[in-house]
Amino acid sequence: MPARLLSIPAVAAALDVDRRTVYRFIAAGDLPVVDLRTGPGRSRVRVPAAGLDEFISRRAVKSLSPPIRR
Repeated sequence: MPARLLSIPAVAAALDVDRRTVYRFIAAGDLPVVDLRTGPGRSRVRVPAAGLDEFISRRAVKSLSPPIRR
């Protein structure tokens, strides 16, 4: 079965962040991309759904420490 590819706006919506934040994750190497070139000098990137799932798993926190009460 072929990998499901997600657009940058779809990834941004799934993570509840801005598109620019998704591009920063990509530039940092945190999110994998597939580049679907559509012509000279133009690229169209997609994020594999499995890559997004792995990204979320790596960043998952088991539990947040309770707030300190004063």
